[in-house]
Amino acid sequence: MRNLRNKIYIIIFGTNTRPGKIFDIVLLVLIFLSVMTVLLESVTPIREASPVVFIDSEWIFTIFFTLEYLLRIFSHPKPTKYIFSFFGIVDLLAILPTYLGLFFDQSTFLLTFRALRLLRMFRVFKLARYLKEASLLIKALRASIYKIVVFFGAVLSLVLVLGTLFYLIEGEKNGFNSIPQSIYWAIVTITTVGYGDIAPVTVVGKILASIAMLTGYSIIAVPTGIITLEIGKAAKESRSKSRNICMSCSSEDHDDDAKFCKKCGENLEKHSE
Repeated sequence: MRNLRNKIYIIIFGTNTRPGKIFDIVLLVLIFLSVMTVLLESVTPIREASPVVFIDSEWIFTIFFTLEYLLRIFSHPKPTKYIFSFFGIVDLLAILPTYLGLFFDQSTFLLTFRALRLLRMFRVFKLARYLKEASLLIKALRASIYKIVVFFGAVLSLVLVLGTLFYLIEGEKNGFNSIPQSIYWAIVTITTVGYGDIAPVTVVGKILASIAMLTGYSIIAVPTGIITLEIGKAAKESRSKSRNICMSCSSEDHDDDAKFCKKCGENLEKHSE
């Protein structure tokens, strides 16, 4: 039983073996098709033309993803850790709405539960597990979260000050009816959206608005630079780490100078050539 669990784990969670790559490709195709099915089902003429096709296809996708979910729990060394992980919750949300439809969809007093079927769109988040670029982006976002929070705090302080100033300068007669309304205008201006529903009229207001607009271009560039820097670091670490990944069993916990896999004995050097 342990050998069976290990084999299933390597296929489902591993991405460096041939069976694992085949499994990932099949899963990616099914996720894409299931998401497209949900999108097409929302188009009334298409849904009414062939309702049975959508029902049958949805159950086929649901059964497959249910088996995948159960196999992940069965093969994972720590099933509870997977179940309560981000992807474990996403996997559950991807299949749960279809089963809930068995109990609530036909009940007239619980028609609002039909909205739960929209949670099937969570399947699109399952794509992130199989895309190397997505994992790099997630890692970069995690690394830059504190810098982004500090930056967001600075921007928040700026719009609070601008909103207060424009409430005092322009006043209610020019559309700035309250400080929250003025803060809304400051956010729209700094982000260079510019809806135009509120605009300064006084000379001083126009000058400050011009400064806010020019400041907005600089503000937009800051988080982009922070995340780009962290993506570069994550990519460099990923390239360094990939040299020590066993292509046979997907084991990754090797020393930098390791020549053979400590789990299966596979030659690590031939994979890095």
